[in-house]
Amino acid sequence: MHAEAVKGHLDSILLASLEPQPLHGYAIMEAVRAGSHASFDLPTGTVYPALHRLERAGLVRSKWSTVSGRRRRTYELTDRGRRRLREERQSWKLFSRAVSNLLSGAPAGATP
Repeated sequence: MHAEAVKGHLDSILLASLEPQPLHGYAIMEAVRAGSHASFDLPTGTVYPALHRLERAGLVRSKWSTVSGRRRRTYELTDRGRRRLREERQSWKLFSRAVSNLLSGAPAGATP
């Protein structure tokens, strides 16, 4: 899938990956890869700046821990992040329905 397909949706994708549980960066990338059936293979140079931006916006929070002698930063959704994810899901439903209508070739005014 084209990288452009993710543009504009990266934040929603990352928030959704964190919904079930807090994850560290690499686990987030794996969750996105698995959840998209390997359609999205996000590079670290895309994921970490986005996570930092989401943290500054108050949508995720992070904490450091040490696992097997290595420092690991784990991210989790905040209440604000959960609300944003709900909003993004609703917006996505409307958007995807409109695009599907247009791409299906259905005449204007017809309902699928």
